[in-house]
Amino acid sequence: MKSLNKNETKTTNVSIYENYPTVATTIESLFNGRPMTIPFIIEVQQLRELMEENNLLIVDLCRREVYAEMHLPGAVHVNPTDLISGRQPATGKLADLAKLENLFSRIGYSPERQIVAYDDEGGGWAGRFIWTLDAIGHEWSAYLNGGLLSWYAAGLELTKEIPKLPLQTPVKLLLTGDVVASKEEVLKSLDNPESIIWDARSAEEYSGRQINAHRGGHIPGAINLDWLNVMDRDDNCRIRDDVAELLERHGITPDKKVITHCQTHHRSGLTYLIAKALGYKVKAYDGSWSEWGNDLSLPIET
Repeated sequence: MKSLNKNETKTTNVSIYENYPTVATTIESLFNGRPMTIPFIIEVQQLRELMEENNLLIVDLCRREVYAEMHLPGAVHVNPTDLISGRQPATGKLADLAKLENLFSRIGYSPERQIVAYDDEGGGWAGRFIWTLDAIGHEWSAYLNGGLLSWYAAGLELTKEIPKLPLQTPVKLLLTGDVVASKEEVLKSLDNPESIIWDARSAEEYSGRQINAHRGGHIPGAINLDWLNVMDRDDNCRIRDDVAELLERHGITPDKKVITHCQTHHRSGLTYLIAKALGYKVKAYDGSWSEWGNDLSLPIET
């Protein structure tokens, strides 16, 4: 199984996605023979070497007040609330197209751009943003491992300067649905031995001891692996080097189709991007427990 060992991504000659060679080839043609190759999980020194690339869009998903004090040079800020519908009870569901089109128009999005996302919390919102990119069919994205924490720890340049954005032009998006799991799909998967539900919430939420909806508990058969346990909190919240083995020890294996969720598909943004990085067939259930736990017609376990 593919590893996410940090020593495997120390050179910028690594293919942008090991599993997507046609994408890397296309990017090389875009740069007139001068390849811009970025691994899906990118380390701080790798990104530093690519900061001057014109086709690079760096997206900051930190708290607004953190962005105001410090951010990577050239990074544009995205408020995570712009990614979600905000409608009760499942507030974390994907925002509607009009809202997303307004956001992507504002930040200078185009389908040809290579987008690197980061946050200041270990990858939840950055992963959610990457999942959103996948939901609209964007092909070229990456996650800065450890985000702002890793960049700061490396002593690299930070700024308060707000980048000048290009003149806003309308963006038209199309949802592919390939990475979005509905509650109907989750319900159907419960009888499918080829599917796994990965619950990224805490053990207290999973067991029903902590209740954040009408009901506590978990989706029947779901495997609980807390999102906090897949990051290394002693190494600036980078993804654990042994994350592939950790998933397999919990029964989350690459031969299965994985649907991941949490309470609002915030924490499961990280678990989604990890599964994607490891080559899993993965979707996210954006309704998450805020939908499932409030729908009395759906089965639960405690």
